[in-house]
Amino acid sequence: MIIHNDKKAAKNGAEARLNYEKTKKAVGYVPRKKATQKDYDRIGFMSGLEVHQQLKTSEKLFCHCPAGIYQKPDDFDAEVIRHMRPTLSELGEYDGTALMEFKTRKKIVYHLKNETACTYEVDDTPPFHINQEALKIAMEISLLTKLNIVGEVHITRKQYLDGSIPTGFQRTAIVGVEGEIPLKNKKVRIIQLSLEEDSCREVSDIGHTRVYRTDRLGMPLIETVTYPDMTNPDEVKEACDYIRFLNRSTGHVRTGMGAGREDVNVSCKGGTRIEIKGVAHTKWIPELTHNECYRQWALLQIKNILNKKISDKSSWKISSKKLNFYDFKFDYEPLINAKNNRYKIYAVNMPKFKGILSHFTQPGKTFTNEITDRLKVIACLEKPNMTSSEELQPVVDEKDFNKIRQMLNADSDDAQLIFWGPEEDIETALETIEERCLMAFDGVPEETRKYLDDGTTIFERVLPGADRMYPDTDTAPIPVDEAYIENIKKNLPTEIIDRYKQLKKWKVPEDTFTYIFKKNLFLTIKKIVQDLKIDPRFVCTFFGHTFKFVETHYITTNEFSVDRIYDMFKYLLDNNIDLAISKRMISVVYQHPKMDFDSVLISMKFKKILKEDIISEIPYLKKKFAEIRISQKDNVENKWIMGQLNRMATGNMPLKDLYKIVNNSLK
Repeated sequence: MIIHNDKKAAKNGAEARLNYEKTKKAVGYVPRKKATQKDYDRIGFMSGLEVHQQLKTSEKLFCHCPAGIYQKPDDFDAEVIRHMRPTLSELGEYDGTALMEFKTRKKIVYHLKNETACTYEVDDTPPFHINQEALKIAMEISLLTKLNIVGEVHITRKQYLDGSIPTGFQRTAIVGVEGEIPLKNKKVRIIQLSLEEDSCREVSDIGHTRVYRTDRLGMPLIETVTYPDMTNPDEVKEACDYIRFLNRSTGHVRTGMGAGREDVNVSCKGGTRIEIKGVAHTKWIPELTHNECYRQWALLQIKNILNKKISDKSSWKISSKKLNFYDFKFDYEPLINAKNNRYKIYAVNMPKFKGILSHFTQPGKTFTNEITDRLKVIACLEKPNMTSSEELQPVVDEKDFNKIRQMLNADSDDAQLIFWGPEEDIETALETIEERCLMAFDGVPEETRKYLDDGTTIFERVLPGADRMYPDTDTAPIPVDEAYIENIKKNLPTEIIDRYKQLKKWKVPEDTFTYIFKKNLFLTIKKIVQDLKIDPRFVCTFFGHTFKFVETHYITTNEFSVDRIYDMFKYLLDNNIDLAISKRMISVVYQHPKMDFDSVLISMKFKKILKEDIISEIPYLKKKFAEIRISQKDNVENKWIMGQLNRMATGNMPLKDLYKIVNNSLK
C-alpha cells in the first residue's frame, strides 16, 4: 500500500500505528529470538503435531496406478469439473466446513494424466485392496515409535471438503496407538499413526475456480499424531525433526519437497486449537508457532475490550452502504481497477470497533487482516479487497472517510471499512465481515490457517469437527497376525535416539547431526567407520560439512549414490593416499559418479610425491619468504609456507604433520 498525501489521512495512519504499537505492548509480544520459557508459560503455549510422510511404494494405496510419477502443471490429458454441495448427516446436521465451502461457490477442476490416474481417483469405481507394501512400512514405523499395533485395521473415511480429494473424503486407517518418542529433555506421547491416501496437488486458486493435479492423489502416506506435549516452539521443531528422521531411518519413505508435510496445532491459555496446515520445512515451525500463539493471545485481549464496550453481543450488527465511485476522490489503484471492472463498492460501519481494526495480531498485521483474509477465502474477493479507517498506511483520503461516516450515521467510537467485488459476491462478503466481527466477542475462532514465509499465517478454512470420520463401507477389516508383527520386529533399524548417542560418543560436531539424520546417512557412516577404520569425527564432518556444501552447489545425476563415498575412501586407503584429498575429490565424484577414481585424480592434476620431497621444499620457501616479507605478525611465515605446499602435500601426507615440521623448522 502507498501512504496518501492527505495530512489528515497521514495523521490517522499515525494514530493507527500508535494503537498497533500500544496493543502490541499490551499483548506482551516478544520476538521469538528473545522469548524465554517464562514468556511461553505466561501465555500458556501448547502445541501438538500431525506429521505426514509419503511412503516409497511402487503403486498407490487403493489402486494400481504408479506412485511417485509427477506431472507438470500444464501436462494433462483430461479435465474433470466438480461442484461441492453440503448434505445432511445421519443426525440431520450440516458440517460447518461444508457450509463454508458451499458459500464460496467454487468450481473444482481436476487435471488428469492417464499415466497417473484411473477411475478410482475420480470416484467412479470402488477401492482395490489396500497396498500391502504400504501397510507393512506403516507397521514398521509404528513399532519404531513404540506404538501398540491394532488387532484389526479398519478403513475409515475422513471428510475433505475443499475439493482436494474428488470423493470428498480421504480413506485412512489407524495402524498403531499410544506410543512415545524421546527428545533431549522429555518424552512426547504419540496418539496414533495412520496410513492414508494423499490428496491432490493444488495448481491455482483464483476467484471461484480452484485447480488441482491428481498425480499425487492416492499415494500412500503415514500420519503421526502427537499429544499437545510441547511447551515452546523449539520443542515442536525438535519433535517434528525426530519423527521425520525416524521415518527416514527405515529407508522406505519418499524425500524431497512435499514428500513430508506437517500440520502444527497451536493454542494458548484461553484460546483454542488452531491448525497450521501443510508446513513443508521444520525450520519454519518455531516462528510460526510463536506468532500463532501470540495471535491468539491478542484475540483474547480484543475479546475483553469488546465485551467491556458492548454488553449485548446479540444486538450488535454492521450497517452498509453502496458507494458511487464518482462521489469520492479515490486514487488508490485497486479501487480504480474495481471501478474499471464494474465491481460494486461498499462501505461498512462497525459500531464501537474503533481501535479494534488496528489492534496488533501478528508482526506487521492487525485485526483488519483477519477480515480481508476471510473475504479472499469465503467471498472469493482477490486481494487487495478492502481498506479501513485504521490502516497503518492509509490509502483513502480522510475527507472521503468523513463523508462515508456521515452516510453511515457513524459515531466517533465506530470503525469503517470499504470493500469491493463482483455484485454476486457482495452478500457473502457482508455476511463474512459481520460473522468475523461477531466471532471477536468470543475470542479465537477454530480454523485452519496457511503459513507464509515471513512466519505469519492467514485464514484457510473453518476447522473440521471431530465427527468428520466414519466407517468406509467399501472395505472389510484387515486382521493383523501376531507372527506377522514379530517378523517385522526382527528387521527394525536402530532407534534415532541410539544413533544420536553414538554421534555424541564419537564427539561429532552437533551442527552435522541434522544433515546426517535428514539424509539418513548414519548407516553409511557406521559402515565406513567399522569397515575402513576411519576416524568417525572425520567421516561425520566430511558428510555434514564438505558433502553438504557439494550437494547444494553442484549438479549430479541419478546414478550418484552415497555408497560411492565409501568406495572413494576405500580407494584412497588401498592406494596409500591421504584422506584429506577426498574433500577436493568429492565435487568431481558427485558431478561424474561413473568416472573411475584414477581419472578423478588425473583431472585434478594430482601427482604422488614422496614426503621427503615435500619437506625438502621448506628451506627454499623460507628463503623466498624472507625476500618478500612485509608483515611482522606472528605465524605469518608458517601460514605462507603451508599455503605454498598445500596442493603438493594434500593426498601425499597429513597436513597436520607437515604443519608441525614447518613450525619446527622455523624455531
